Amino acid sequence: MQAIKSLVAASPGPQYLTGDKASIDAFIDKFDVFLFDCDGVLWSGDHLFARIPETIAMLREKGKQLVFVTNNSTKSRGDYKKKFDSMGIAAKEEEVFGSSYSAAIYIARIMKLEAPKNKVYVLGESGVEQELESEKVPYCGGTDPLLRRDMMPEDFKNVANGSLLDDNVAIVLTGLDYHPSYLKYALGMAYIRRGAKFLATNIDSTLPSAGSLFPGAGSTSAPLIKATGQEPLALGKPSQAMMDAIEGKFQFDRKKACMIGDRLNTDIQFGIEGGLGGTLCVLTGVSKKEEFLAAGAEVVPSAYVDELGDLLG
Repeated sequence: MQAIKSLVAASPGPQYLTGDKASIDAFIDKFDVFLFDCDGVLWSGDHLFARIPETIAMLREKGKQLVFVTNNSTKSRGDYKKKFDSMGIAAKEEEVFGSSYSAAIYIARIMKLEAPKNKVYVLGESGVEQELESEKVPYCGGTDPLLRRDMMPEDFKNVANGSLLDDNVAIVLTGLDYHPSYLKYALGMAYIRRGAKFLATNIDSTLPSAGSLFPGAGSTSAPLIKATGQEPLALGKPSQAMMDAIEGKFQFDRKKACMIGDRLNTDIQFGIEGGLGGTLCVLTGVSKKEEFLAAGAEVVPSAYVDELGDLLG
């Protein structure tokens, strides 16, 4: 955070681009690569913001490389491709880099645990499971319907004596879980107390959807953080482990790349800490302009627009 403060102190302040065609064109021309957040930038839930397909098409016509970087762990890259198609946005599956994929890459290619002691206990949805499968990482928990039930008296005894636990679990991975249960948390806590590594796809406090805010993936990891006293290694924005993985896959010059997002403490911080050439905040999601225009603001974008479609001028 101190590095961010230093960068902010050295910058003249964010440039407001909406309605200024010359400045918009000059801003776009500075970059070869644009990294996009999705929820709150392209859409909110199932509501597509105005002129999004046209804006994406315009950037492609200018020869820009596009990468869609999302912290939403409930969807896999394949799921996102289907959503882009349904929204009428031209995008390829290989252009999507989500927090579930980031976690799967980290577990499979960085941690490289020896089988069979390499199983992941998942608190999350099918997006996490699909990406673990894509990297051939074994897992349990997740969408298992047997865990979507009340905690029974005998469960306390069987968690305590280990008979409900899988001895091959070496990692507890949390993402946004739409079906939390006390039993799931009891198992996660037991695995962490046994020595399992505690990871999170992301720890966003909120999820923008349907024009409002809902509990984010941080609400899934919070009970385990409180219960174990441990913080997970988060592998979504603003984690630079995610930035390194993206750069490694897509091979680009960071100084010629711009991060576009709606949330200061994930998207914009991600771009600043990653040393990208610029950051653009859109005001259709979580953060408000008053937050970064205030004196002493810790995270300040290079520029901002009212909505992404404003880049069309």
